[in-house]
Amino acid sequence: MADGELRRNPASRAPRKERDAESAATATSTAGVPDPAGATGGAEDAQESDAARRRRRAQFLRELHEAKQLRDRVQPRRARAARMRQQMRMRTFRW
Repeated sequence: MADGELRRNPASRAPRKERDAESAATATSTAGVPDPAGATGGAEDAQESDAARRRRRAQFLRELHEAKQLRDRVQPRRARAARMRQQMRMRTFRW
């Protein structure tokens, strides 16, 4: 993960267990409250869940990218071989 991302998203620096505990606490705090909008709030719920899905996906992709970078740092020989294979694939690709 780039240093700039850490500065922009301080939540990504917290250990995963703490972040999961925070998200679980916020999810359960509103679970018992009835929806004042009733049946008309369905569209808003869909948009909110879509936004939540995008946030979860973005977080997952950030963590995946960070894990790949870590793997490349701790296994430089394997990372170099993977780069060479990728270069060969790109050289032999036909447009």
